[in-house]
Amino acid sequence: QVQLVESGGGLVQAGGSLSLSCATSGRTFNNYALAWFRQAPGKERGFVAATNWDGSSPHYADSVKGRFTIFRDSTKNTVYLQMNSLKPEDSAVYYCAATRGAGWHTGVHHEYDYWGQGTQVTVSS
Repeated sequence: QVQLVESGGGLVQAGGSLSLSCATSGRTFNNYALAWFRQAPGKERGFVAATNWDGSSPHYADSVKGRFTIFRDSTKNTVYLQMNSLKPEDSAVYYCAATRGAGWHTGVHHEYDYWGQGTQVTVSS
C-alpha cells in the first residue's frame, strides 16, 4: 500500500510556471513507477507524464513535451512535475499515481493502482 499527497497547485497566468509535488508514504518508493494525470471538467482523465523506478526513462504526453518535466527524489520519497510555459488548456485537477506494473509507460490510467486526491491548476489567459 502506498499513499500519495499532491501539493503545489494554484492560479497562474498563461506563460507562467508551477511546480507540483507528490509525497509518497512507505519505504518502497523505488518499487513504484510514478505518473501525473489530469482531468478538466467534462473531460476524461488524461495522461501527462510518467517516470520509471529510477527516473531514467520519463514519458510525456505530446501536449506537454518540452514544457513539463517529471522527476523524482528518492531521498524525499517525492515526485515532482515542473510545468513551464503554461497554457489555459493546461487547467485541470492534477493527480499523482503509482504502480508496480509493467504498463506504467502506456499512459493508461487503469494501469495505476494508487492515486492522490488531486490538486487544482488554473491557468488564466
